[in-house]
Amino acid sequence: MAYRVSSYSADEYELSPDLEEWSRSAHRHRLRLPYRDGDTIDWWHEDATERERWKGLVSQHGLRGLISPFMDVAKLWFVIILTGICVGLAGGWLDILVMWLSGLREGRCARGFLWNQVECCAGVEPGQVCHDWQSWGEYLGLSSILGQSLLHSFAYILLSTAFAASAAILVLSYAPYAFHTGIPEIKAILGGYVFDSFLGAWTLLIKALGLALSVSSGLSLGKEGPLVHVSCCMSFLFMRLFSQFHRNEAQKRKILAAAAAAGVSVAFGSPLGGVLFGLEELDAFGGDFDVMWRGFVTSVIAAVALQYVDPFRTSKLVLFQVTSGSDTWLAFELIPWLCLAVIGGVLGSLLIKLNITAAVYRRNSILHEWPITEVIGAAAVTAAVSYLVGTSFLVVLSRVPSSELVANLFQECDPQRIDFHGLCNSTAMWENVFLLVLTGVVKIGFTAWTFGMMVPAGIFLPTIAIGAALGRAVGLLTQGLYRAYPKAWFFSACSPDPTVRCIYPGFYAVIGASSMLAGVTRMTVSLVVIVFELTGALSHVLPIMISVMISKWVADAFVPDGIYASWIALRRYPWLAPFEFRDNGEIAADAMTPIGNLVVLHENSSLGELKRLLDTWQYHGFPVVRDGILLGYVAREKLKNFIEPFLAERGGATRVGRFSAPQEGDCADLSPLLEDAMQLRKEVPLELVVNMFRKLNLRHILFSQAGVLTGMITKTDIVALSAAHFAHRGVLAEERAAANR
Repeated sequence: MAYRVSSYSADEYELSPDLEEWSRSAHRHRLRLPYRDGDTIDWWHEDATERERWKGLVSQHGLRGLISPFMDVAKLWFVIILTGICVGLAGGWLDILVMWLSGLREGRCARGFLWNQVECCAGVEPGQVCHDWQSWGEYLGLSSILGQSLLHSFAYILLSTAFAASAAILVLSYAPYAFHTGIPEIKAILGGYVFDSFLGAWTLLIKALGLALSVSSGLSLGKEGPLVHVSCCMSFLFMRLFSQFHRNEAQKRKILAAAAAAGVSVAFGSPLGGVLFGLEELDAFGGDFDVMWRGFVTSVIAAVALQYVDPFRTSKLVLFQVTSGSDTWLAFELIPWLCLAVIGGVLGSLLIKLNITAAVYRRNSILHEWPITEVIGAAAVTAAVSYLVGTSFLVVLSRVPSSELVANLFQECDPQRIDFHGLCNSTAMWENVFLLVLTGVVKIGFTAWTFGMMVPAGIFLPTIAIGAALGRAVGLLTQGLYRAYPKAWFFSACSPDPTVRCIYPGFYAVIGASSMLAGVTRMTVSLVVIVFELTGALSHVLPIMISVMISKWVADAFVPDGIYASWIALRRYPWLAPFEFRDNGEIAADAMTPIGNLVVLHENSSLGELKRLLDTWQYHGFPVVRDGILLGYVAREKLKNFIEPFLAERGGATRVGRFSAPQEGDCADLSPLLEDAMQLRKEVPLELVVNMFRKLNLRHILFSQAGVLTGMITKTDIVALSAAHFAHRGVLAEERAAANR
């Protein structure tokens, strides 16, 4: 749908009945300049350009007309397949590197320095001593227990701090955009935001290497979210091989959407979950089945490549792929599961608030000037707490990586398996519950502070660990209550013999993890699919769905936005959430910038006047009027580049610029710069305006009455309106030379 903006009378502002004819009209083939970082793309122009390019290919005669379309599609699938393969391999080798670096904090393999603990102890049964793996005290031949303890703690804390500091130095020195998770930026890019420097080669290299270092340091962060960024960087570099992609921003985003799905597929070993994540969380496919199909193919290929690497040597895609202890669940268990859902929603909201508060404090305090020092301090404290508390209690909050901790929390007690953390010791139930709750509370604090430091960091795994710890605690309490009162009516569905297993705390950990993740990210469908792909608990999908639903409802009541939407608002990216906007009776006039506050270009202005206006105002574009009558819209960079050659000529500054035909005298013809613009009356409901921006991917709307310009509203205005409830909007926004107009 488009409105034709005429330069003559208001009667000609009408809906074009033929979109194909409109797309081929002169209005759509104006001068186009490359986008700069900070711009938003013109979806109409990009789609029209792609249609014309494709028509040019298929209209060629002879053999070229047959081969060219085939080669064009082959290039697309080459990028898709290559991205999937490379992301899967990179994810697998990243896991191997993380295991090796993490193992170095505690010792080394006698077979060779480059062997990680999994490879070194391959073939050793769980619970048996692995003689090939040596602690640093054993390697150096220390016999004193005190000396070994001091050396172990010193090496653990020192290497943890060194890994984190190295990651921060790499990010700060070579690729500042490699820090954090990257998902908020990817969401904005897929929505039309131009941020090519975020997807460069250096960003890819530092993101991958820094991610391995930061995860290995033991900081409360994960690699799942950053893998989406890594995947998109790879796809972006492959697209640069072919002009048909890197010259068309719309096509570029359709491939980036498929790459993002592959990143989630590798992170969780969940190809279907990756596709649904792109559909739900990234709003990546926009109802385009072809784009979703490409995302599915890329996700499957990435998962196959990861399976080929088999980083954990378990023939599983991820470390914590487990199955439930029972294929059935009992109705009374819905009560503790609903409690977990409420807890997940409340704590998820709390984590978001704490994280935003920490980010705002970091920006406004001296820590903003000393990011590396902050990382070193946080890593040292995290390592010291993890080592010392783990050594003292010998239970949950120990030195094991978060992924291994989650795997152990998900596992059911089995007499054939070693109880590494003492979680299956029924005589120590209250101690275990206390330590599990302590684990969750401490990790909430660490995660809230760590997610935002100058290192690559994801929030999925820490959130899962928090929820799993709390869920396991609730499971142990429920199990203990059953053992104390096996004949109570509440447990009538269970055997009256308490020695017969009825409660499975491992699945309570799954419910807790799902609830916590839903409370933090507000994912729903994709989260349920990812969880049951991870656990294989297909028979327990309904409880997972219920817990996710309740958790999201509770979290929405406390904090309207998830963690990614909150960070988008903090950085003031021009991204609109894919939700219907409801006004309270407001009209467009209540939100638009009225004509009295607009900077407009007038017909018959001299080029010198236009140059002074461009130097004074840094907006992305300006409405053009003639005696108050709206002619159209002109982009700043197009106008600036077009008039510069004229200004270089003698007397060029006094030359008159005309935006409409016919030309008279020695005038500069600026009509090729004029763009079509959506035009409405200012009395239309504000809800209609917001939904038009969201559904039609508009950059601006002009308002007029009988052809006379009355106001304007831009995507930046709509984004600000949508995020008006967020108190800290734009606190972390980068200073840019131009406003998004």
